[in-house]
Amino acid sequence: MLGLGRRDVLLGGMSLAVLVASGAIARAEAELRGQFVQGTLIRGRTAPGAKVSIDGKALTLTSTGDFAFGFAYDRTAQATLRVTVPGGETETKTFDIAKREYQIQRINGLPGDMVEPPASVMKRIEHDNQLIGAARALDTDEDWFAGEFAWPVKGPLTGFYGSQRILNGVPKRPHFGVDIAAGEGAPIHAPLNAIVSMAEKDMYFTGGTVILDHGHGISTCYLHMSRLDVKVGDRLAKGDPVGAIGHTGRATGPHLCWRLNWFQERLDAALVVPPMA
Repeated sequence: MLGLGRRDVLLGGMSLAVLVASGAIARAEAELRGQFVQGTLIRGRTAPGAKVSIDGKALTLTSTGDFAFGFAYDRTAQATLRVTVPGGETETKTFDIAKREYQIQRINGLPGDMVEPPASVMKRIEHDNQLIGAARALDTDEDWFAGEFAWPVKGPLTGFYGSQRILNGVPKRPHFGVDIAAGEGAPIHAPLNAIVSMAEKDMYFTGGTVILDHGHGISTCYLHMSRLDVKVGDRLAKGDPVGAIGHTGRATGPHLCWRLNWFQERLDAALVVPPMA
């Protein structure tokens, strides 16, 4: 049975350690971390060398059997996880995805060209989107995503994942980040070990923007930065500096918009960290 709290869920009856010690055929089990709700990241572990799929999509595993997947902010259909362990059995589990209630957020005082961009900047925006898409498409064989995330900066939360944005009175797409208010120039730290996969000082909507790759399609984004302290290819340890808080791009004040992705699926970063102190 699956609960919605942040606890491990074991598919199957006995642990893999017990089965191996007893000489029994390994059962197709996986420990899962995360909430089965819209916009969530689920991380799991099973026997090394197992085959795992979610909704028919094969997942890559680390050498220790860790894997990850996520659900869209508006996902309503059930999810099906299939695990086959080497020399053992296959188990299939189907889960309900709990629906969330999202906020409506009205933001006024933005420059008009940041709400309705003129035709002259559309090529620039398209180029920005291509860079972001390429960084989020990476599938590197790193296992950092299985660690414990930390907040990249501390401060009041002023924007929330999934909220409907109304900008200068114009309805826009939902917001897919967590906005954290902090003073101009406040340091931003890596929430987990990572490789810098994108570092751009001046994107149209997001200004100073960095994307960190945590392995196996899990990445985090850092928007509106006033200063970048990293470059593409840098390897960061958890807590290392990434840059500084700013209000570049489409922003009304200094803050960090922090985002979490599983490849091109936008997820809720607030669900992988403890509540903000």
